[in-house]
Amino acid sequence: MLTTTRRAVLGAISAATLALALSPAVAAPAADRWQIPVHTKRLANGLTVVISPDASSPTVGVSVVYKVGMRLEPKNRTGFAHLFEHLMFQGTPKAPKGVFDQVITSGGGNNNGSTRPDFTNYIETAPSSALATMLWLEADRMTTLDFNPTTLKNQQDVVKEEIRVNVQNQPYGGFMWLDIGYLAFDKWENNHDGYGSFVDLENATLDDVRAFHRDFYGPNNAVLSIAGDVTPAQGFALAEKYFGKIPARPTPKPTDFREGLNTQERRLTQPDKLAQVPAIAAAWKLPDRGSRDQAPFAVLGQLLAGGDASRLYQGLVKGRELALNVSSLYGLTGVWEYDGPSLFTVFALYKPTTDADALLAGIDEEVARIVKDGVDDTTLKNLKTALLADWYNDLEMFLRRADRLAKLQALWGDANVVNKVPGWIEAVTSADVQRVAATYLTRANRSVIDRKPAAMLAAPAAAKPASQP
Repeated sequence: MLTTTRRAVLGAISAATLALALSPAVAAPAADRWQIPVHTKRLANGLTVVISPDASSPTVGVSVVYKVGMRLEPKNRTGFAHLFEHLMFQGTPKAPKGVFDQVITSGGGNNNGSTRPDFTNYIETAPSSALATMLWLEADRMTTLDFNPTTLKNQQDVVKEEIRVNVQNQPYGGFMWLDIGYLAFDKWENNHDGYGSFVDLENATLDDVRAFHRDFYGPNNAVLSIAGDVTPAQGFALAEKYFGKIPARPTPKPTDFREGLNTQERRLTQPDKLAQVPAIAAAWKLPDRGSRDQAPFAVLGQLLAGGDASRLYQGLVKGRELALNVSSLYGLTGVWEYDGPSLFTVFALYKPTTDADALLAGIDEEVARIVKDGVDDTTLKNLKTALLADWYNDLEMFLRRADRLAKLQALWGDANVVNKVPGWIEAVTSADVQRVAATYLTRANRSVIDRKPAAMLAAPAAAKPASQP
């Protein structure tokens, strides 16, 4: 259900998005912009609580974001942050495995979690009548876990099977979001395998698990966000009741994982025994989080690879007919949800009759055209409208809103960035887009993996000697 104001704003944005390729679109004036209600409080133990009240549905979304991810996992324990995420669902002495799922799903809700370079998040949604129970369960597993050899071995096997299914036994695997990072980054924190090697996963011990929970899963390293059918007073009171007595714990100081832009192109060719056609992943290091270039790069990314109307789709797929498809991604998260080095990656399957160099030349031509000519007013307005539509539509669902607010608070230190992003997008000019294209989308800052079917890379069989007369 939508309020009248929200329905009007979102309806206008959605209608404009549908007409993206056909007519000019005008961004909603600031006075009509949907302001997400954001109320923030820091408890005495350091837990930051964010409440976004919305009584349009008797449901709530909850997100707990811990400020630890793949960048901060122990060396020689690649994939440990992800493994630990799985262990968080194994239960506690007070709430054995299955209780959490039963409480939430019995009311028609659901729960999940994910691990990214800069955070690990745990999300659930359910009727608002279950909010107190959900918070009790989250506070319980923040306090302690059921550490035992059986659960550790079980989740080691689960993660290894996930790697087999999602990476090892899939055409192209994760080369466009895993391997490309190994190539593009220099520091271990940024370029190691966040999914984990089997050796490192198997070597993880119960002492590792206990230390990780102790060091990174305290309230002072977390953000709790609640969106939906709850008032700020109710939300803060429940947070204090269930989380307030959990003591703060010292958090290790992170290493310096900052990196500058690359100064020379990096190239790698990989074989793929499951792929039918070749593919490339071309990646460029992004602006720092909070940089004046972040919003212009979001617009640039939409212009280059934001769907069938984008420059790369029209130029490489429809025009030159070199690529079979084109898509893009921002590291393992999104354009607003990183707090360290990240990548803008273009992924494309291409025809065996061409090669990676031709594809890259086509990308360079499109970038050069943007640097030279900029973006006309109509196209720029359409790009902004598409980004705003995506931004607002994602906030409609309480679960996603709670999760976004928690991530923004954890990464930016300010959940109200949710209401600032639209203004930043609307303020982007053609000159801004030209500047970021010229600064970041350079050959020197580019890393490329050319992934070819193994048969294409196989050495031709040696010719048999001519038979003797």
